Amino acid sequence: MADWEWNAGIGITFGLVAFALTFFLIVAVQYRRFGRFTPLRLLGAAAVSIYATTLIAYTLLPLPDSTAKVCAPTLEIVPFHSVGDILKDTAGDGIVATLTSAAMLQVVFNVLLFVPLGVIVRGFFSRRLPTTVLVGLATSVLIEATQYTAIWGIYSCAYRVADIDDVITNTLGALVGALLGPWLLRWMPRERALLAARATPRPVTVWRRWLGMAIDLALFSAIGSALVVPYRLVLIALGRSVGDHPDPVEAVLGALVPALLIFVLPSLRRSGASLGQSAVWLQPHWGRTPSATRRLGRAASIGGLYGVLVFVSRLDTAAAGVAGTLGTLLLVAAFVAVPLSHGAGLSALVSRAVMRDEREAAVSKPPRLP
Repeated sequence: MADWEWNAGIGITFGLVAFALTFFLIVAVQYRRFGRFTPLRLLGAAAVSIYATTLIAYTLLPLPDSTAKVCAPTLEIVPFHSVGDILKDTAGDGIVATLTSAAMLQVVFNVLLFVPLGVIVRGFFSRRLPTTVLVGLATSVLIEATQYTAIWGIYSCAYRVADIDDVITNTLGALVGALLGPWLLRWMPRERALLAARATPRPVTVWRRWLGMAIDLALFSAIGSALVVPYRLVLIALGRSVGDHPDPVEAVLGALVPALLIFVLPSLRRSGASLGQSAVWLQPHWGRTPSATRRLGRAASIGGLYGVLVFVSRLDTAAAGVAGTLGTLLLVAAFVAVPLSHGAGLSALVSRAVMRDEREAAVSKPPRLP
């Protein structure tokens, strides 16, 4: 397999993995930012993820086992030296041979590599032309600095040349992409149009309720992992064994703390919504401003209870197996209850609330008299 094919395969594979791991986070951010789900913007986010990992693959991979035998000249600071290299390598050759020479193709590839960056920044993120070019320049400088410093000191010496011509050609590619971006992505919903309709209330559908619950569950797992992994690394650094037996501290970090952050603490806000519900603009409604006790009760009835059951299931007790089963059944019941309750959900039924669009309150609020 050619090197460029290997790099492309690595970039696409890891890009898809990164997108899958951050899927619900991306959906939550886009939904909250634009006020609704936009499949085309989600497709664009997947493309951004794949391009970012592919860019890293082409500029830094493959990593050598050791730099002892591959130390390269660390820096090339003569601008446009590539022109001289092309003329030298193709002296006496025809036009076709010159255009297809390795030296020429290297320059062309460096330009093409950054064209998608310009398209993404200008066409997808709706940034201005100068900003897009500056992003291309900064990205290229960062890559060359990473190469020059041997990935910031990870290796003993650089295994690739940091080249000023790469910065020039990369920035040119970003400029070309910036000019093409609005035309190539004219089918992509624009940020300005989406933001203009952001405050418009939308129906509370079953799919929207499920999405909010899925975001809560994804955040529960992500926050738990983000706390447990460093804790385990500290234990390993201290010479302690991990994973041999249930650890109460790990159970607290992986279950109770996420439940507190996602369900309990957010319920103290005026809306009383969980993080996932807030992401999709949903909030419980009782017809009047609910007390803190009622908001806490709704949060504890399902989300808080789930966190406690997961916590108990990770302890070395006789109730661990039963708690794990009950936690799974609670999740199933919560998801099944949504269509059966016409979108209200189990927590709303328990607390006698209805779920409504967060923006309805702003629309229905009477104007303040001067």
